[in-house]
Amino acid sequence: MNSVVISPGKLSGKVTIPSSKSISHRAVICAGLSDGISNIENVVFSQDIIATSKAMEGLGVNLIKDNSAINIKGTGQLKVKNPIINCYESGSTLRFLIPIAAAIGEKIKFIGKGRLIDRPLQPYYDMFDEQQLYYENDDGKLPLTIDGKLKPGEYRIKGNISSQFISGLLFALPLLEGDSKIILTTPLESKPYVALTIEMLKKFSVCIENNAYKEILIKGNQKYKPTDYRVEGDYSQAAFWLVAGTLGADVACEGLNMKSLQGDRVIIEIMKSMGAKFIGEDDKIKALPSTTWGSIIDASQCPDLVPILAVLAALSKGTTEIINAGRLRIKESDRLSAITSELSKIGADIEERPEGLIIRGREALKGGTVSSWNDHRIAMVLAIASIKCREPIIIQEPDCVKKSYPDFWKDFKGLGGKIDEWNLGQ
Repeated sequence: MNSVVISPGKLSGKVTIPSSKSISHRAVICAGLSDGISNIENVVFSQDIIATSKAMEGLGVNLIKDNSAINIKGTGQLKVKNPIINCYESGSTLRFLIPIAAAIGEKIKFIGKGRLIDRPLQPYYDMFDEQQLYYENDDGKLPLTIDGKLKPGEYRIKGNISSQFISGLLFALPLLEGDSKIILTTPLESKPYVALTIEMLKKFSVCIENNAYKEILIKGNQKYKPTDYRVEGDYSQAAFWLVAGTLGADVACEGLNMKSLQGDRVIIEIMKSMGAKFIGEDDKIKALPSTTWGSIIDASQCPDLVPILAVLAALSKGTTEIINAGRLRIKESDRLSAITSELSKIGADIEERPEGLIIRGREALKGGTVSSWNDHRIAMVLAIASIKCREPIIIQEPDCVKKSYPDFWKDFKGLGGKIDEWNLGQ
């Protein structure tokens, strides 16, 4: 599908939120590292989760998919079946699996496509240099070949880089024969993602000693034990519909854990601080139509929320400043540039800064033709922006939503979204 045409209109109703992609990656990996059978339920087989599943199969894990569940049989001892791991466009797959592969100590090659090829991996290269572990890349980019065994010990790492590097080490270091320590040399950003990793390791019987995210102690010779696990709903996906409800009519999001460790759960507090109103009960939260106001939003712990918050800010009264968002430049697109470019095209007053955005709110947007930049989050936020457009919005390359939320367009229509059926290829 090359484009979708969306006619302006409010969304309303209820939607079951897809399972957390972040948690699903972690559950699949931990189950694969266990000795025995684990059943992981409520999994959405997005392109990224398929990438991680196939990568674990390449490392000798047996996976059987059944609708929205995976039966995962690990042997407790990874054995390379396929020495070429294709991460496609999944940054989590790549950064989580590199240390795990290095813990095996065999020659393994990582490949990918799109912007993943350029995603930074320098923290791992620095570690490999220090341990004299052989690796080869293309001027710092993929493909990456590693050949050698990761050693236990002290790992010094900056906290203001992607938390994926820390999570990758947390998966691998318990498998080594000796004890290890991760020392954060600067304050840790994206703490909630590391918390999710530590929590998942605990569920699979791996103990991590976390000293206020300054030092993390990891005992060696630990065994992952199989467990059954149900993945909770994804707050970063719920964010689209919560903003839709705020801008339009009531939208209820079901399948959420109100006590979740997901960092993106902060979407509720951020939106409340801007004037949004919600009704919450059990595993459901309903967004009510609200007038919202500009705010200062620190994105250091919740970078994935920036695109949808930019849409809300563009339609709020007053000025919003989004700060500490520089890492969005190395996502599936340069998201600061992408959101500035595409919201500007449809009439938003938005200004790009090196580390963030300045957005002056307007009552409505005008509509027009926009590009998704082949980035799932950009495509989805532009769809939500259509609620407050005066004219139809045409989104190019909308298929990219399959990366994280394959049923997004179906759910959009289920809430009353008016999409040109022909362009949807149906």
